Amino acid sequence: QVQLVESGGGLAQPGGSLRLSCAASGFTFSNYAMSWARQAPGKGLEWVSAIYSDGSDPFYADSVKGRFTISRDNAKNTVYLQMNSLKAEDTALYYCAKAPDSNYYTPFSPDYWGQGTQVTVSS
Repeated sequence: QVQLVESGGGLAQPGGSLRLSCAASGFTFSNYAMSWARQAPGKGLEWVSAIYSDGSDPFYADSVKGRFTISRDNAKNTVYLQMNSLKAEDTALYYCAKAPDSNYYTPFSPDYWGQGTQVTVSS
């Protein structure tokens, strides 16, 4: 069965960095686009970033553009989110999600989700 397991969350100081990882199994990872979304306490889901199956055409929300970088290693069945220059408003539960296709489309409509990893940015 499809499994998406996020890791790498934790506590970071403002201006700091974290790298999230999402290990995928149960499907042919290299055939599907992947994305990251987040949900802050009391707020709705925000799509943060996405990437095509071949690693091209990354998408970034305006709120993270220039600070976050999405990448994937199809040999390791893993997608990453490098988060730099973190801000308090980046505090959220971050989810990895699988697209039903090799490309992503907006609005995002993933067919599988991970369980999430908590990111807290605080001094």
